Amino acid sequence: MTKLHDLYAQQGQSPWVDDLRRDWLADGTLDRLLDKGVRGVTSNPSIFQKAMAGGSFYDDQFARLMADGCSAPRAYWAMVKTDIADALDALRPLYDESDGSDGFVSLELAPDLARDTSASIDAARRFHTDLARPNLLVKIPGTAEGVPAVREMIAEGASINVTLIFGIPRYAEVMEAYLSGLEELAASDTGAASLSRVHSVASFFISRVDTEVDRRLEAIGSPEALALRGRAALAQAKLAYRLFRETFSGPRWEALEAKGARLQRPLWASTSTKNPDFPPTLYVDSLIGPDTVDTMPSATLEAFEEQGTVAATVEQGLDEAEAVFDDLQSVGIDMDDVGRVLEEEGVAAFSKAYDEAVATLQEKAAEADAH
Repeated sequence: MTKLHDLYAQQGQSPWVDDLRRDWLADGTLDRLLDKGVRGVTSNPSIFQKAMAGGSFYDDQFARLMADGCSAPRAYWAMVKTDIADALDALRPLYDESDGSDGFVSLELAPDLARDTSASIDAARRFHTDLARPNLLVKIPGTAEGVPAVREMIAEGASINVTLIFGIPRYAEVMEAYLSGLEELAASDTGAASLSRVHSVASFFISRVDTEVDRRLEAIGSPEALALRGRAALAQAKLAYRLFRETFSGPRWEALEAKGARLQRPLWASTSTKNPDFPPTLYVDSLIGPDTVDTMPSATLEAFEEQGTVAATVEQGLDEAEAVFDDLQSVGIDMDDVGRVLEEEGVAAFSKAYDEAVATLQEKAAEADAH
């Protein structure tokens, strides 16, 4: 047994890996991670950009796609879907054994859809149709335009990972979209029977919050501001977890739960520390609790296994978290603005990674033509 096994068995938190590469599927790395206690996989355009830029694992399929007349963007999505399908099949036994509580693989929509509700809905439908596996979570960003798409997809009975959530107000909107989508599904002619087949996580980002808030605190420069460095992200996440517990309790949720509905679990994302002064497992150690997911890059998984602590922590220090939020406001930090900035940066970063991946493929195609 590993600490990752203990996270789930003792604390009810599911550790997922925030990475996927074709060589992992070929050389048994993914299977070994599952044996160590990993219970799901998340991917994003940055992950696939790095995977396709390094090594030759995609060359054969790419050559076939080019021979068939595919454009670079179409080839990108074909190769991504191949990896996702193989990963879904690798995790399907875990999905079945856990009665659909884990064993998921997440695939993100094209970044240029982040501000387009109807196009996001169409693309999410296509992903679920093309891959046709119950353990697929389509990632829709929690933007103002993404939230209505989440509601619609849940109402259609699709499973969704809501990503790029950076603040509590937007998180509240995401949970409302999930609940109202479930209610619409339950009221439909065929929907009530399928409530238990709808799965969702809400990906709440951690370390980037500290990076942005700490930058602002250092610009303010007062002793009161500097004393708050490294505290905003965990305070916000703990308050978000409290809101999750409040939202998924009471008559409204109980009525859905009685019909088979499942919790939309908070998924802690961006849990690797960006600040070298912080312990590498700071965010993982501090946000452990029931009905949560923590998706970690490989290095963070390894660090947690070596030096992490398995203990219930996410509900500890709530009074302190409230005080930190009050103190941040008093020194001039607008957390709503922090969330808006980070959302824009998150969408832009994934757009850049996607563009770079396509450009890399175009270069490979040009080189092949030259020969």
